[in-house]
Amino acid sequence: MKKNCILAILALTTSAVFAQRPGRSSEDNPKLAELLKLRPQLDLNRDGILTVEEALKARDRRTKQPRTNRVAPTYSDVAYGSHSSMKLDFWKAESAEPAALFVWIHGGGFRGGDKAPANAQLLEPFLKAGVSVASINYRLSGIGPYPMQMHDSARAIQFLRSKAAEWNIDPARIAVGGGSAGSGISQWLAFHDDLADPKSNDPVERLSTRVSCALALSMQSTLDPRVIKKIIPGNAFDDSALKPFYGLPADWNWETAEIDAKLDALIKDASPINHLTPDDPPVFIFHSERTRTDGNIHHPNFGTYLETAMKKQGIECMCKTDADYNSPAASYDDMVRFTLRHLVAAPLENKQ
Repeated sequence: MKKNCILAILALTTSAVFAQRPGRSSEDNPKLAELLKLRPQLDLNRDGILTVEEALKARDRRTKQPRTNRVAPTYSDVAYGSHSSMKLDFWKAESAEPAALFVWIHGGGFRGGDKAPANAQLLEPFLKAGVSVASINYRLSGIGPYPMQMHDSARAIQFLRSKAAEWNIDPARIAVGGGSAGSGISQWLAFHDDLADPKSNDPVERLSTRVSCALALSMQSTLDPRVIKKIIPGNAFDDSALKPFYGLPADWNWETAEIDAKLDALIKDASPINHLTPDDPPVFIFHSERTRTDGNIHHPNFGTYLETAMKKQGIECMCKTDADYNSPAASYDDMVRFTLRHLVAAPLENKQ
C-alpha cells in the first residue's frame, strides 16, 4: 500500500513539475523536496539534490525490466562503529593484487541521505578498473552536531584500512568522494591532519585517516556562514542545514546573534578549506551550471574559491561544471580518470 502511494506521488509530482518548467530541483520545488525525503534513492548522482530529470528517469524505469547491471555489494551493512548509523557497504573488485579503494560519502545536508545505492556512475567504472568501492552512512545532524559526521567518516576510513588483508585492499591507495554534504566530508578528510592515535587501545584508531585524492560534487568548500555570505550572492549563508549541523536552534539568526569563541572555533574547524596545507592531496570539483543562482548552497563559486586556495598552495585542483562536457557520462569518465591517475601515485606521507 505504501509503495503504491509513493509511486502515485512520483507520477503526479514529475508530471506537474515538468509541465511547469524543466530543470527544477528539490532546492526550489517543495514537491521534489518531499519526494527526495520519501525516496532518497531517486537522487541518481547522490549529490543531495533531486532534479526533475532524475525523478522522470525513476518514473520511466517503473515500466521497464529491473536493471541487470546493478552490482550487489560483496558485504552489506557492515558495522564500522558502535552506533547503528555507522554502517557501510563494500564492493570487492576482481584483482590479484591488493586493490585501490574508492569511498563514497552521501549527501543530504548532513541531516538526510543514505549509503544505498552508491553512485552508480562511479561504482561500476571503478570496479571495472579493478578498484574496490565502499559507500558509508554516518550519524546525521538529528543525532548530533559537528564533528560527529566527519569523525564517523574518518573512522570508516580507518576501519576499511583494518580490513586490508581480509578484503584485499591496498591501504596506501584510498580515495574519497561525495556530493554536497558528502563532498564537504570528503574535503575535510583530504585536508585535515591525520586522526590516527598510535597510543589507542583500539587497533582501528591507530590507523591513518589520510587519502590519495578526493572528488567533490555539488560542493561547499566552506561551511562558515560568514564566509559564504561574502562569496555566494543571496542568502545561501542562511541555509537551513547549517543550524542543526552546528547544534543551533531553528530561529538562530546569523546576522544578529553573537558568535562566541567556542562557536567561532567550531565553525572554522568544520570548514574544509581552513585545513588546507601544501601537503594535501588533489581534488576534482564538479558543479552544475543550474546552481549558479543567488542563494544556492551548491553555487559554483564554492569551487572557484577552493581552486584559488589550492593553486596558491601548489596543489592540483580540477574545477569543472557540466558546461565543460557534452554529456553527464563524460563528466563521470573524467572523474574516474582523475581518481585512477592519483591512486597509482606513491603513498602519501601522514600529515600530522
